[in-house]
Amino acid sequence: MIGTILSIFYVIARIMANNERTFIMVKPDGVQRGLVGKIIKRFEAKGFKLVALKFQWASEDLLKNHYADLSARPFFPGLVKYMSSGPVVPMVWEGLNVVKTGRVLLGETNPANSAPGTIRGDLCVQVGRNIIHGSDAVESAKKEIALWFTEKELVNWKPAQESWVYED
Repeated sequence: MIGTILSIFYVIARIMANNERTFIMVKPDGVQRGLVGKIIKRFEAKGFKLVALKFQWASEDLLKNHYADLSARPFFPGLVKYMSSGPVVPMVWEGLNVVKTGRVLLGETNPANSAPGTIRGDLCVQVGRNIIHGSDAVESAKKEIALWFTEKELVNWKPAQESWVYED
C-alpha cells in the first residue's frame, strides 16, 4: 500500500515538474533581424512546449513594470526606450526545468561571454542587442507571465511527442 502511494506521488511530482513555465521574449533587434523562427525552433527542438505567444508593440508602461527591478540602474531609461522601439514576441514555454534550461539555451547576458551553441553565442555581438529575454527564476517567470498574458491566453495541451521527450 505504501509503495503504491509513493509511486503515485512520484508520478504526480514528475508531472508537476514537467509543467514548470518560463517567460521568453524576443526583443526588437531579434524581431527586426528575422530570428523569431530560429529561436522558437531551438526551444521546440529541445523538447519544450509552447503554451502562449504574441506579437506586439509593448507600451512604455508595460516595459517599466516588466523591468521594474532595474529601475534604479543608469541604463534603465535607454532600456525602456529601446524595448519600445519596435515589436517584441513574448512567449511562455513549459517543461522540466524550463527556467534553468531556457537560460542555458539563451547564453550569458553579454554575448561575448556566451558559449557557441547558445542563442546569444551564435546570434549576438553586444549586450545592448542580445535579442532575447528569459526569466531568471521560477518566481520571476510567474510574475512576468502574469504581466504579459492572461490565464485564458495560456493554452493547456499535450503534444504527441511528449512521451518521446519525457519518461513515464
